[in-house]
Amino acid sequence: MKKIAIIGGGIVGVATAFQLLKETSDCEIVLLEKENRVAAHQTGNNSGVIHSGIYYKPGSLKAKNCLRGYDFLIDFCKKYNIDYELCGKVIVAINEHEIPALEKLYDRGNEHGLQGLKYLTSQEIKEIEPECTGIKGVFVPQTGIVDYKRVTEKLAEEVGTNARASIKLSSKVNAIVYRDSKVQIEYTSPEGKKNIQVDYAINCAGLYCDKIAELSGEKLNVKIIPFRGEYYTVKPERAHIIKNLIYPVPDSNFPFLGVHFTRRITGEIEAGPNAVFAFKREGYKKTDFSASEFLESVFWRGFQKVAFKYWQTGIGEYYRSFSKRAFNKALQKLVPAVTMDDLEPAGAGVRAQACDKEGNLIDDFYIQESDQFIHVLNAPSPAATSSLSIGMYISDRAREKWGI
Repeated sequence: MKKIAIIGGGIVGVATAFQLLKETSDCEIVLLEKENRVAAHQTGNNSGVIHSGIYYKPGSLKAKNCLRGYDFLIDFCKKYNIDYELCGKVIVAINEHEIPALEKLYDRGNEHGLQGLKYLTSQEIKEIEPECTGIKGVFVPQTGIVDYKRVTEKLAEEVGTNARASIKLSSKVNAIVYRDSKVQIEYTSPEGKKNIQVDYAINCAGLYCDKIAELSGEKLNVKIIPFRGEYYTVKPERAHIIKNLIYPVPDSNFPFLGVHFTRRITGEIEAGPNAVFAFKREGYKKTDFSASEFLESVFWRGFQKVAFKYWQTGIGEYYRSFSKRAFNKALQKLVPAVTMDDLEPAGAGVRAQACDKEGNLIDDFYIQESDQFIHVLNAPSPAATSSLSIGMYISDRAREKWGI
């Protein structure tokens, strides 16, 4: 029986373990997670949206896995009684300039086979979201909300109860060497330094996936650049002004969706996020700083090109980070009724964004393979929606490559 290590206990890593156990019968899996719980970083700090796939280029890994993963996720939630809701969302054009991009999204959604997409007039927008202002919109009925931390915990529970699998928490990988055709992984656990030998390994380490790849000897053309997304919540007494989800038309030149409104599965209304360069990979606060990680990012040739390309957008994002008034002004483009007094500071998430040497922020999922390793090197949104499909994709590659 072959032994496989999975590094990383976010939703992609745990879903990969889950799918491998379903698809194979002759492999043993050990999952190593450096934190004392699963879903501690990107998974546990996202906005909980079930994405429809409307944004993603046909034929891309994002599109394929989001569309398939959407169905897998809904089926999983039904099977394990995890609360979710397909509440739909409105994508809103606030001026004539945004209408061509909105229409492109509508056409792309139809190309993906999304049923029930509907153009909205300004009046029809208000019938769905009474406080929302826009000249044209698209209603996407497939979009939903869920708690991805809960999904991951249930996936981990299923993996952990399988006799062929184990999940080791508080286990940080420090070194990877190849010895006698095996992959030897050294990690630090509460009991001290330990080693594990496996036949193959899968890297789902999120914000540190490039570091794990480098430890394994992989030559990379990409580096993870951390972007912090900061949120506000709408005070409970004013939450009624937002019914479900309101999104702007995204800027095609910037790989983020822009500030928007999201109703959480808990009923809270979340506003945001912005997208600012984080000075630490797990830098959830403005004051979080790691000199080594900061310098590594800013001296990466690709990041320097990104900074030059997007400096104006970046300044605007930082301004909103430090100015509640500016953040609120951005939100008022969608919902003029929201005021600064309505907003309370909320949490933040950090997105692991791969950037190549040429200065491209990688827009698709990116997976790199070697003889004994599969590395997931870019899995931003909609990775949570897509997770069970990504897990199946990796499982299929593992079975093909390694004969398991």
